[in-house]
Amino acid sequence: MKPGNYPMEPLASKYRPKSLDDIVGQEKLVGKNGPIRKFIEKNRLPSMIFWGPPGTGKTTVAYIISQQLAYDFHKLQAVMHGKADLRKVLRTALKNRQYNRKTVLFLDEIHRWNKAQQDALLPYVEKGIIILIGATTENPSFTVNSALLSRTKVFVFEQHTLENTVKFLREVAQKEYPKIKIAKKVYELMANLSNGDLRSALNILEMSVSLLEDKKTVTKALVESAIQKTIYHDKAGEDHYNIISAIHKSMRSSNPSAAAYWISRMLKAGDDPLYVARRLLRFASEDIGNADPQALILANSVYDACNKIGRPECDIFLIQLGIYLAKAPKDNSAYVIESLAKKDVEEFGNLPVPMHFRNAPTELMRDLGYGKNYQYDHQLSSKKSNQQCMPDKLKDRDYFQNRNKD
Repeated sequence: MKPGNYPMEPLASKYRPKSLDDIVGQEKLVGKNGPIRKFIEKNRLPSMIFWGPPGTGKTTVAYIISQQLAYDFHKLQAVMHGKADLRKVLRTALKNRQYNRKTVLFLDEIHRWNKAQQDALLPYVEKGIIILIGATTENPSFTVNSALLSRTKVFVFEQHTLENTVKFLREVAQKEYPKIKIAKKVYELMANLSNGDLRSALNILEMSVSLLEDKKTVTKALVESAIQKTIYHDKAGEDHYNIISAIHKSMRSSNPSAAAYWISRMLKAGDDPLYVARRLLRFASEDIGNADPQALILANSVYDACNKIGRPECDIFLIQLGIYLAKAPKDNSAYVIESLAKKDVEEFGNLPVPMHFRNAPTELMRDLGYGKNYQYDHQLSSKKSNQQCMPDKLKDRDYFQNRNKD
């Protein structure tokens, strides 16, 4: 492609929505009956948290609000700004209040502010001195102080669907590159590579076209050469725990294909294979237990093998184990009974061992009744005495009988 044939402004900038009507997706939030649209129309904006993946329109919606409402709008980037910058905004907000002018603070990546920094916002949000719009890619339940969270409305921005992304890419391509052919399957590849991020999708389209030279068709091979696909997630963030949860639940549902997929996702994202192996080791006991005791032995062997071999060779060990665990019979008795027993220990404390269960190595102890009436099960024809084994307060406790009641 010769220089100058296409606009120099990046597509992601050129096609950034200027109004709510331009926004792709997010109908539930900014559509005709969406709450954010209604807040803007009524000029009554509450403090809000925008939560969603990258490229779903959080910052764009905040920008549109700043353009459509006559509020004093300030933007801070959590990774770049701190308390000193916040104090400047707050001083301005206090002055604005004297003239009945409202102040909006848009705090991008609010989850990157620590508790002390977020606490500094609290009294000003509570008194309405500032209207806070916080944007985050992380679950605010874990990353935003509960006191601050209770004073805001949380709106979830959904990841763009494949259909929406393809439709958007096709419309842009027809405007910008009308002479270039792009098949539906190629648009779908771009959409999949973008992970629902419209900015990323436009960048992929732009990079692919830039490699065309004199050709007129964008192919799948060209797209793949234009961008190195990267699967990632924040290892300390919600996605990490969602994926490990998906591994567990896929195996619990006896779905080996899903187990293999989620394990591969975690490994592709760069997670420590020993962490994955530990989670599978736990599953072998928690969900399979004595239905197949071999599962725990195999899981322990795979952990050792991963520790010896390392990546990428050990990946197949984890997939093999995931398939085995998914196909194995399931029994969560050990997991449930552990909880029931622990509950009794915590509730009743140090209950005494029944006298007949106590050893009597001295004459005094025998005189006190230690070991009296103990039945040695091996000497019985049935090999089972049915004697009391629990402390007196729990003598009738049967965790197997009660496990489905709790």
